[in-house]
Amino acid sequence: MSASQVMKSAEKLPSNLFAMVEPMEHEQVMFFNDPETGLKGIIGVHNTVLGPSLGGCRIWNYESETDALWDVLRLSRGMTFKSSISGINLGGGKAVILANSKAKRDEKYWRRFGQFVDSLNGKYITAEDVGTSTEVMSYVMQETKHVTGKPESAGGTGDPSPFTAYGVFLGLKASIKQAFGSDSLAGKKVSVQGVGHVGYYLVKHLTNEGAKVFVADINQQNLDAVVRDFGATVVGTHEIYDIDTDVYAPCALGATVNTDTISTLKCAVIAGAANNQLADETIHGNLLKDKGILYAPDFLINAGGVINCYREVHNLSEQEANALIEGIYERTLGIFARASAENISTQEAAIKIAVERINSSKAN
Repeated sequence: MSASQVMKSAEKLPSNLFAMVEPMEHEQVMFFNDPETGLKGIIGVHNTVLGPSLGGCRIWNYESETDALWDVLRLSRGMTFKSSISGINLGGGKAVILANSKAKRDEKYWRRFGQFVDSLNGKYITAEDVGTSTEVMSYVMQETKHVTGKPESAGGTGDPSPFTAYGVFLGLKASIKQAFGSDSLAGKKVSVQGVGHVGYYLVKHLTNEGAKVFVADINQQNLDAVVRDFGATVVGTHEIYDIDTDVYAPCALGATVNTDTISTLKCAVIAGAANNQLADETIHGNLLKDKGILYAPDFLINAGGVINCYREVHNLSEQEANALIEGIYERTLGIFARASAENISTQEAAIKIAVERINSSKAN
């Protein structure tokens, strides 16, 4: 590219990058690019007061680079709250990779990503997320020690999805108890949006306890698996918002709880695995409160995966990690109690508790 072309391209850059970053209080945002492999993405480090930032690496076909930046900012911020409210000593980070159909995504590609992670000298620890896997992490770990979710054959704890799903299940049961007076799922109707890795295991837990489960997913293989293994009922991707159920469990991408969907949802509880479920955490947190729908904040109940990753980082025993995950049930009830006592949304109550722990650590 010639100097004149570079100048013309620079003129098209948005002038509000810091306006996106500063209100969310990020410490660092790193853009990375490797023309040889086609690897391009962003790492967001939100907060490292409690410890190094940890969060998965997501690969997605974003409509724009601005969308990718917004996603990494929201996701890394959510990881800060997730670790804080779970009582673990980690900060919040995340990586997003812009999908490129021409890229091979082979060992060289992922080792190059590992080199970018390593350049942050431990400020960010990566893990698997949407579009990545333990196999991917086995390549990444050849270039950096700052990686979790490694295969068990490499000394890791493997796929964190079952741990995430179990934590969501516990948070969902606590929500059922709050809403109905008992945490029994026998006969309860639950709609699960997205039945990939985490959603699959959540459906397993739900059906094992006698729930009637409705599922929606854009991937037919995912649907076939939960129908075959658990007898789930498939509904359309738009119908999932309209059916009359006790619980709506969003387990796909974020922002599915918004002004449009809240107006049509016919559930008593929202409790799922997706990150950033509320399109606007203030507006839609309050809308749910006003409508009488009990919301289990996502970063509170989907923390099982990061707790399992924390086990690798700090060499916790399986028993210690499981105790932290089991604690999601009581922490969820505690959030509901605080929200009720202060007459605020459950989302606001959860953020308050997470921020209080961070501020307390700063003071010390």
